[in-house]
Amino acid sequence: MDFINMTGIMPRFLLQGNPVNVPDSFKETFNFLQGKGVYEEGVMHFLKGMKNTVWTHFDTFITDAQALAAIFMLIFFAIKSYEMMAGDKKMEIMPLLRPFGLVMVIIWWATFTRVLAYPTDIVAAKTESLFDSGQIEVINLRLQRAKLMVDVADQLTTIQAETEIAEKEADTWYGQAWDAVTSTVKEGFTAVWNPIVELKNRMQVGLQLLATNTLETLAIWVLRICVYIIFIIQIIYLTILIILGPFSVAVSILPAFRDSFGTWIARFISVNLYSGIAYLVMHIASLFQQYAMEAEITRYQQLVDSTGDTMEKMAVFAGNGLLSFGIVIVTFLIGGLTMLTVPSISTWIVSTSGITSAASTMGRGASNATRMARRIIAKF
Repeated sequence: MDFINMTGIMPRFLLQGNPVNVPDSFKETFNFLQGKGVYEEGVMHFLKGMKNTVWTHFDTFITDAQALAAIFMLIFFAIKSYEMMAGDKKMEIMPLLRPFGLVMVIIWWATFTRVLAYPTDIVAAKTESLFDSGQIEVINLRLQRAKLMVDVADQLTTIQAETEIAEKEADTWYGQAWDAVTSTVKEGFTAVWNPIVELKNRMQVGLQLLATNTLETLAIWVLRICVYIIFIIQIIYLTILIILGPFSVAVSILPAFRDSFGTWIARFISVNLYSGIAYLVMHIASLFQQYAMEAEITRYQQLVDSTGDTMEKMAVFAGNGLLSFGIVIVTFLIGGLTMLTVPSISTWIVSTSGITSAASTMGRGASNATRMARRIIAKF
């Protein structure tokens, strides 16, 4: 639990300057464009509501399952009676009571599934609380980082404007005085003028900011899509397990399908664990995001600072092609790909054969997403 609660020991020493003052108008604009938080609150609320509605459809096939259970009970008692009359088996009471217990499970299906899901719901509630507490810090750091990115872009724009003015003044002076200078002065002026033109060409702030926002938007949507996929898969699996589960109970009355009920329980618990494991993975990913954002905020603050070798750092930074250091983008991609391992992690806790194929599919999806991310990064 100390590891889970290690939000307080995040590397605060990285933030050497004061916290960035983010105006309310900037917060509203930023939240309007990219949503409040790394994960949009509206979608997460919708997914949680969808999961709660699963239990409202538990009785869709209850009557059919009860009828099927009655038929299987008659078949079961007929087989047992024949075995005892033939002398192959002795009179045993407990095996004969098992079908009645299974029928009671079908009759009280809603209560049974709620009780079965209760431990996993506790796990999900605790990990969700951890995730929510960490997201407050992530949201604040994300807004500070976005404000510093805009400040750096504004500063680059100012430098670009000053460079253009210097270029025009140099052209005027060059046309009036070029004939009156010696060759040595001409060579010296060329050495000064060429870096100015080169600096102007590097300060293409608009295209850089667009490329940066595009790449970060793609990264954060990869993370969001992976998270939404896991929760949607859980909702679909739970709906199928709860609605069609009574048939597994009814079929398990027959000796040939005796293990079907136990397999259903294992699958139900494993799928219901998706929420708890997902929130835990998202919480750990948020810790990496906090570290990355704090690291980038410190570097942006050094660029915005007007003292020291800021101009040299700004020129090198502008020559990278992006107004981002890439650390946050990488953490978004890693968090998204890690979310696709939730089904596999769930099978480590509750081993099931039915979920293995789904986990394999998630693994193939993660591999494809990794290759896609590499191609996108290579283009930039």
